Amino acid sequence: MENISLHTTESCRETCTNCHKCVELELLVKAQEEQIRLLTLKLFGKKSERHEIEGQSFLFDEAVVECNTDLPEQEMEQITYDRRKRKGKREEDLSGLPVEQIRHELSESDQICPECGEGLHVMGHDVRKEVEIIPASFKVIEHIQDVYSCRNCEKHNTHVPIIKAPMPEPVIKGSIASPSAVAHIMTQKYVNAMPFYRQEQDFSRNGFILSRQTMANWMIKCSFDWLESLYERMKKLLLARKIAHADETVIQVLKEPGKAADTNSYIWLYRSSGDTGKHIVIYEYQESRAGEHPKKFLEEFTGFLHADGYQPYHNLPSNIIVVGCWTHGRRKFDEAFKVIPKDAREGSSAEKGLWYYKKLFDLERDFNELTAEERYEQRLLYSKPIALEFYKWVDSLNALPQTLLGKAVNYIKEQWKYLMNVYLDGRLEFTNNRAERSIKPVAIGRKNYLFYNTPDGAKAGAIIYSIVLTAIENGLNPFQYLKYLFEQLPNSIEPVETFLPWSDSIPESCKIPVKRKETRHGDDEHKLHDELCEKVS
Repeated sequence: MENISLHTTESCRETCTNCHKCVELELLVKAQEEQIRLLTLKLFGKKSERHEIEGQSFLFDEAVVECNTDLPEQEMEQITYDRRKRKGKREEDLSGLPVEQIRHELSESDQICPECGEGLHVMGHDVRKEVEIIPASFKVIEHIQDVYSCRNCEKHNTHVPIIKAPMPEPVIKGSIASPSAVAHIMTQKYVNAMPFYRQEQDFSRNGFILSRQTMANWMIKCSFDWLESLYERMKKLLLARKIAHADETVIQVLKEPGKAADTNSYIWLYRSSGDTGKHIVIYEYQESRAGEHPKKFLEEFTGFLHADGYQPYHNLPSNIIVVGCWTHGRRKFDEAFKVIPKDAREGSSAEKGLWYYKKLFDLERDFNELTAEERYEQRLLYSKPIALEFYKWVDSLNALPQTLLGKAVNYIKEQWKYLMNVYLDGRLEFTNNRAERSIKPVAIGRKNYLFYNTPDGAKAGAIIYSIVLTAIENGLNPFQYLKYLFEQLPNSIEPVETFLPWSDSIPESCKIPVKRKETRHGDDEHKLHDELCEKVS
């Protein structure tokens, strides 16, 4: 294809209709047109991968297929019952907030009936609810420590004992930093993605001057002094698990030794799976994306690792079984489907590929409430035959490698060994979405604060992200949890396990209020209907 000009192609058309060079150019043009349509969709189109696949209505018309109008209708029995009135959504949203009541009443002189002149009485109340938001406020806390001495010893002894009243240790000695201040700044940056310079401006507008450099120093100091021990303990607990997820994303660190400021560094993510109620999310800063980093991090890990198709994950020791992500393959078929003109989508290979994925993921939703053992058996019985049929169909396609469909086909073929590992254990998941959701806060933060200044800042950021995201995963309020840690850790000799997010010693004030799980109206009715039917029978 090198150095082929349009003039050469036009001259070829005078002597042949299907020469090798013309075919190559036509394929190149088609591939580039696909790329243009895909980029246009990514810029201006919907981001959702949800589709109504043509030709699949038979999946939803079971009632029509099974219908037989010749059969007599069954006699129906009417059952009535009382159902508890459901609380409104607004009541649910406000249920975790404190309530302050303001009573509006008439003065005694106005409590006179305008008709007869007799006194009025309260017959009821009209209630209007409002949510009041109190912005952050600032105040200075002065810790005044009394120092005691003995008057008698001062007069008669050469040694005078000096005794000080007990006072809690500060989070940073010699600093104005308080546990709440450090926790607030950490939460704003690492949960709400607000850079230090925006926080600096916000503080200034409220009459408090605190430089971004000071905030950065506080973050590094507190993460290394108080949070790193928690981080290392959570890391050991994660490596002791049998199932984990992994992913990575790019960051920029300006002052890395031996590297230009505009070169990429990376945050690697390792997290627990859905087989446990104690979730752990660990981030690790590294200067590169080399395969030695996951290999070193996972030295003590043995079990299943959910990952995408990145090659270093496939070069791990044999005691680690990599489980591929079915969502990544589906995404490639989705891209191939989107670039097809709408009038040509029905019956296309991309549509059929999405149809296979839909069948597999519908089964996974059906298996969601099963135990791990039951899910393992059901997958082998129902899901695995569809997956094998899907691969047989993929292998039969003659898609050109440079097209989007060809890339989707090649991905399935290259990753098939890892994709099928999901059928080895019922605890495994079909996707690596857990890792992708956990890497998203880092990506959002990166778009706001753009870079880290030093490697120490990047390491501290990885530690803080690990603590706050693990806290959120375990139902804790990140600000309250961090405040609790900075109040307790400088003054405690308790083991580090006492302060882990799932520890029984974590106070209720750190926990996010758990609301009653919403159930659909129809689900309540069906459940009560079934119970009544059982009583009648």
